[in-house]
Amino acid sequence: MTAVSQGKYLRIDGYLVYTRTFPAAERRGTIVCVHGGPGATHDYLLPLTDLTGSGYDVVMYDALGCGMSELPERTDLFTMEHDLKVLEDVRTGLGLGRIHLMGSSYGGLLVLAYATRHSENLRSLISTGGLVDVPFASSEMARLKSELPPEVRSTLKKHEDLGQFEHPEYLGAVMEFYKRHLCRLEPWPYPVRFSLDTISKPVYNTMNGPNEFTIIGNIKDIDFSADLPRIGVPTLLVHGKYDEVTPAVGERIHAKVPGSRLVILENSSHLGFWEERERYLELVSGFLKKVDSEG
Repeated sequence: MTAVSQGKYLRIDGYLVYTRTFPAAERRGTIVCVHGGPGATHDYLLPLTDLTGSGYDVVMYDALGCGMSELPERTDLFTMEHDLKVLEDVRTGLGLGRIHLMGSSYGGLLVLAYATRHSENLRSLISTGGLVDVPFASSEMARLKSELPPEVRSTLKKHEDLGQFEHPEYLGAVMEFYKRHLCRLEPWPYPVRFSLDTISKPVYNTMNGPNEFTIIGNIKDIDFSADLPRIGVPTLLVHGKYDEVTPAVGERIHAKVPGSRLVILENSSHLGFWEERERYLELVSGFLKKVDSEG
């Protein structure tokens, strides 16, 4: 059951950004959870609210242009750099001080980038299915795509060659990839379906592209691997065995982040906090408590 929450709008660069705080009864600290997409909503992260039972206020927000946040007409704000500014403005605007920071998927990319620049604002860092080298992550998705059944690959190729990314037959083939590498539960939990069904196309198409494995937007060339040694806080990296952002991506990040821990969830793809909810939350809760106990 999702905890009681408090919604609040912050005005950032003239636009309204929706934040949602789930308070703990006995507070040990605060964890800010950053959604992916780019262009999704915070709703699919709701399992993280279980952490209120471990003493952590859980803060989520919809990125600019997403969910309940305002959608600007201009698309030049839909960049990683501006998303980093929004993250920092949420932290300061809510008066959160030093935080635990978690990001999922593109949110994982965002929090890793944030930590290379602002470790002083963090107590710890958690990346779930995150990435830093988009070209490498894309090549890994292409490998997973090549392992799909021949008839699925044929359908994908036919419509990609024609530029028909919204054709129902193509979308059905895309779903076969998603069922293997995005979320392996059947049926998908409602918040997951809601976040995908309401994804902000202006944000997603500008930054990512038509689907998860066709990254042709403005994040396509991002690679800040060389900056990872700057991260100066305890770091937990979580990937699923069947993750679209593959364990190989996590291994490369793990090799460069000092003292980081990498955990592969054996029965998960991209959304381990749904697919192995109890295991994931035990892992994260134990990590947070260890960080806090060590000061």
